[in-house]
Amino acid sequence: MKYISTRGNAPDLTFEEAMLTGLARDGGLYVPETVPTMTPDQIAALAGLSYEEAAFHVMRPFVGDAFTDDEFRGIIARAYAGFRHEARAPLVQLAPNHFLLELFHGPTLAFKDFAMQLIGQLFQFSLARRDERVTIVGATSGDTGSAAIEAFRGLDNVDVFILFPDGRVSDIQRKQMTTPDDANVHALALDGDFDDCQAALKDMFNDFDFRDGVRLAGVNSINWARVLAQVVYYFTSAVSLGAPYRKVSFTVPTGNFGDIFAGYIAKKMGLPIDQLVIATNQNDILHRTMETGAYTKEGVTPSISPSMDIQVSSNFERALFDAYGRDGAAVAQLMDELKQGSFAISQGAMEGLRETFASGRASEGETMATITRGYTAAGQVYCPHTAVGVKVAEEHLGATPMVTLSTAHPAKFPDAVEKAMGQRPGLPPHMADMMDKPERVTRVPNDLGALQTLIKDRIANR
Repeated sequence: MKYISTRGNAPDLTFEEAMLTGLARDGGLYVPETVPTMTPDQIAALAGLSYEEAAFHVMRPFVGDAFTDDEFRGIIARAYAGFRHEARAPLVQLAPNHFLLELFHGPTLAFKDFAMQLIGQLFQFSLARRDERVTIVGATSGDTGSAAIEAFRGLDNVDVFILFPDGRVSDIQRKQMTTPDDANVHALALDGDFDDCQAALKDMFNDFDFRDGVRLAGVNSINWARVLAQVVYYFTSAVSLGAPYRKVSFTVPTGNFGDIFAGYIAKKMGLPIDQLVIATNQNDILHRTMETGAYTKEGVTPSISPSMDIQVSSNFERALFDAYGRDGAAVAQLMDELKQGSFAISQGAMEGLRETFASGRASEGETMATITRGYTAAGQVYCPHTAVGVKVAEEHLGATPMVTLSTAHPAKFPDAVEKAMGQRPGLPPHMADMMDKPERVTRVPNDLGALQTLIKDRIANR
């Protein structure tokens, strides 16, 4: 199994190499050279398996000979041992043909735990075997950072630095990043928005002297292993609803496009997915793109669903790569144009995207109204991101079962939820004391040189 860059000008890598590398040296994202497929009988055989065993069967073809079967099963078992629901990703029925996939039962109460807990175990196993150490730098709009810190804190072979936009994450999200006291964890509050954090991260990867000097690795959704881990719950939920014998649709609240791209990979593998619906908040660049064919940045407006406050959706590049017939030069040209603020997608590529993806948006008022309605009608409590998904999913319901991905526990966004439904959602008992813990955080300017100096100094003094 080989992995190639979406920009066509970087070395082909194995799974393990692509995982440890993150961003390709030409600035592109790694994708499998070919996507393995599963037969209907193989998909049907997932029924009744534990989440861990289903994950092994779905992901195993992608890892090649990086791990033995026993090693990979052990990595998966350790990754999900800390989840607080036996099903790991349970389904809840909201209405006829509408289901909620709860992805918030991991250690940090967000869907990012499914990928980050796995990638933490993958990194630790690989690095220990190689007797190597790496520096992980991540950018987050909230949930990725806390999930990464939880996955890598205290590990012997990793230093982890997380950039988050100062004042633009929820209090719970911030506390999850700033209260761990492990020496290898560094929370950096950047003066800017998420796109500034993500741009700084990409600039670090493209500075090869810095990248090689600190052994830089990435765990944002630019890392293929992150996407691969998220493919699994599309299979487990669809099989629970009758796949492969009937089709299933999915609505995904998304900002960086990674979670819904995992659904696209599941479909390419043979899972009978009918609709893949992109759900955006008021920062609706993905929805606008699907409607107009033009990807145009318009600036970020802070919202009550901050993890979706994004204008540069990194994983959309992976979808463009396929839409343009895997033409790396064409994708590289589009990404160059984006530096000026926008690019236009060709008619043929746009037709391909629309054959696969639908889209919708939810305003702040619609998001709040969905939270209120869910609670008053059925006692269901949604986080704001989930509410965006539910609202958009309701516009796409039909004869096919629809699964909306519930991406975070409502207690991670208590102010918005309390305003919408009149009572404050509580944290689970094991996290009840989090708000009282002291914080360790460094505020940093939006300055690449200053960030690189800080990271090098922290590593030198570890």
